[in-house]
Amino acid sequence: MSDYLLSVILGVVEGLTEFLPVSSTAHLRIAEALLHLDLGSAYWKMYTIVIQLGAILTLPIYFRERIAKFIGYERGNTSLILVPFKILKCLILAMLRRGPVQLTIIAFVVTALPTFLMTKIIGKHLESLTIIGSALLIGGIVMWFVDARNAKAEKAGEGLKDGVIQTWHMEDMSLGQAVWIGACQILSAVFPGTSRSMSTIAAGQLAGMSRASALEFSFFLSIPTMVVATCYDLLKSVVGKHADAISVARIDSHGWIVLGIGFVVSFVVAYGSVAWFMGYVRKRGFGPFAIYRIVLGVVVLYFVSRMG
Repeated sequence: MSDYLLSVILGVVEGLTEFLPVSSTAHLRIAEALLHLDLGSAYWKMYTIVIQLGAILTLPIYFRERIAKFIGYERGNTSLILVPFKILKCLILAMLRRGPVQLTIIAFVVTALPTFLMTKIIGKHLESLTIIGSALLIGGIVMWFVDARNAKAEKAGEGLKDGVIQTWHMEDMSLGQAVWIGACQILSAVFPGTSRSMSTIAAGQLAGMSRASALEFSFFLSIPTMVVATCYDLLKSVVGKHADAISVARIDSHGWIVLGIGFVVSFVVAYGSVAWFMGYVRKRGFGPFAIYRIVLGVVVLYFVSRMG
């Protein structure tokens, strides 16, 4: 198979699954097995990081108006040169006052510190299809149960004040909810296949948040989480001392084109995925994604048992 076609396929897989609650790590690992690839080599390991960065870029662009509102940014007559400094100032001030930005950073810190300390455990689990299949299955069952539990309240809408849903808008979430969601996000780092999106959405719903508010906070929390994680991995991949590191100087023009294709495809597909997902969930919930996870988890575990 041509490397260019392969890059398109992997870019589509990453873009489709990064923000859906089905685990992009699991799908890339499954694609690796089905296509008989070695994504663990230095170049392809860096490639998977690059296409993830393409998907991440989707969020600040898609949510640019919401982000500007949350940090209190208004361009006004500011010159183009000074815009980045004004954005940075607004962001710092937003982090210091109670609101969605501060809660996002708090949830990120709750996730980041334990995850960093457990990097060795995480590394051991990344290649295990058994763990990936189990995480897909268990995560699907949890997601189905939580969404079904909240379905009646979702149907009743915001008029229901004493039901299982207490927070209908992300702006109204509490510090406790943010800490709880950040803690649950650790599961997705330790057990590939859990899905960062699934763990944060289900955690938010369990904490009394509506589908829409839990989903939106999941997207916002993924911005610092994924930017820091992928940039750290990319740095290790490029300048690390270990055997998996690859020098940028060693990448030829063919390699750069393959990287560029994957990055662009991942970004475009992820953008469409986020736009579709936001509208779909408000109307139909997470049930179909839970069923998909359960079926895929069973299939993966079946094939793992056959290979054993």
